[in-house]
Amino acid sequence: MRRYITAIVIFSLVFFGLSSLSHGAGFLIYEHGAAAMAMGGAFVALANNPSAIFHNPAGIAFLEGTQISFGTTLIFPIASLSLPNWPDPAYQSVDQVSQMFYPSTFYISHKLSDKIVAGFGFFNPYGMGVKWPEDYPLKYISIRDDMKTFFLNPTLAFKVNENFSLGFGVSYIYSTLEFELVEHVEDTIDLTPYVGLPVTASYTMDIPLVLEATGSAWALNAGALYKGENFSIGFNWRGSFKIEFDGDLALSAPLVDVTIPPPWDLLLPAGTAEAVETQIADQVPSEGGALIPSFNIPHILGVGVAFNLTQSLIMSADVHYILWSTYDEFTVEVDVPGFDDKHVEENWKDSFVFRGGLEYNLNERFALRAGFLYDQTPQPDETVDPILPDANRWALTGGFGYKAGNFVIDVAYQYEPFQDRTSENRSIPAYQHPLLGNLGQGTYKTTAHLFGISIGFVF
Repeated sequence: MRRYITAIVIFSLVFFGLSSLSHGAGFLIYEHGAAAMAMGGAFVALANNPSAIFHNPAGIAFLEGTQISFGTTLIFPIASLSLPNWPDPAYQSVDQVSQMFYPSTFYISHKLSDKIVAGFGFFNPYGMGVKWPEDYPLKYISIRDDMKTFFLNPTLAFKVNENFSLGFGVSYIYSTLEFELVEHVEDTIDLTPYVGLPVTASYTMDIPLVLEATGSAWALNAGALYKGENFSIGFNWRGSFKIEFDGDLALSAPLVDVTIPPPWDLLLPAGTAEAVETQIADQVPSEGGALIPSFNIPHILGVGVAFNLTQSLIMSADVHYILWSTYDEFTVEVDVPGFDDKHVEENWKDSFVFRGGLEYNLNERFALRAGFLYDQTPQPDETVDPILPDANRWALTGGFGYKAGNFVIDVAYQYEPFQDRTSENRSIPAYQHPLLGNLGQGTYKTTAHLFGISIGFVF
């Protein structure tokens, strides 16, 4: 059996180490176990399988023997952006590039004694991944962003008595960040070397650039669970942390457009504008460094209740409070000659998530599940942009679980429509038109389909 468990662990960690993620109000992904997902994520007071390591670590205190679970959630977001003020009708509606994401999980719990159970979890609770066409109008804000977090979370749970347990954990977090956009520059250049007189020309320059960075952090989590005769009450806390990202900035060949003022545009030798453009482009470095000193991730507080309405029917409900106000700003310190640091205001607000679920056990082997959730966006209108166009969202969920001997499989589906969200897209100068106003103003429309599966073994 030990060899069998080792093989499962190695396979899971190798596969899930490649996992990508996106989605969620804010950039929190909460789908980390198909049984919980099928019940709308209302699992704090149930926590009756190894995914409790994420949802409420106190729950593993009631698990017997050695239990292993691994799985993934396939996420298919569908999003578009309408830009009614954009002068070219071809760009008044833009679809995001189709992508699939698969935040994945691995959990193992082992009963050490009648009162102590140890566990370990691997999951990806924070991330964002958005990709737009390379030539779309808002390329100066973002073309692509991809953030991943990988949590390694050992846990201990203690039975205080037959009804009450406590759980504690510590997480090592490794994160990667990729960001792609076009830097837009408007400036002037001295034409004296070409004219012999103090004449200046204006120019614009588009510089494609890609930031790749990594960072790490530590965080704590804890939970409590009380199980009565026909009900249970649970509490879960995941602590905040800060990641410092350090990485490299790669700059591609810039596109330069020089405007030489009259009458010099007619008097200068042919090819002067091209020579000036080459001079400007040659001064742009091809690489540099970048540092984000502090990227703040919030506390999560969850409270849940569950009731056995009948012998076969369980109802659960959770309320989560997420302290997104810690995500107020971030700065990108750029180590590239001629480039200024980037300071981005976010000013997010604390938000609530409401979850509810039902589980009906047809027999000892087969269970049907359904649920819903309402997730309140923490993002204010003024900071909505193509990097992360968030909005309030509802979701309906459903699924089933099947047990056969020591084998368990859970399957879930989630349909998730977001509210439409209109934004000024930060009103950056490159999009301001004297007659048409803010060309970058737009409305985001988003829906998502999620498919979850978890496979477990009980020894």
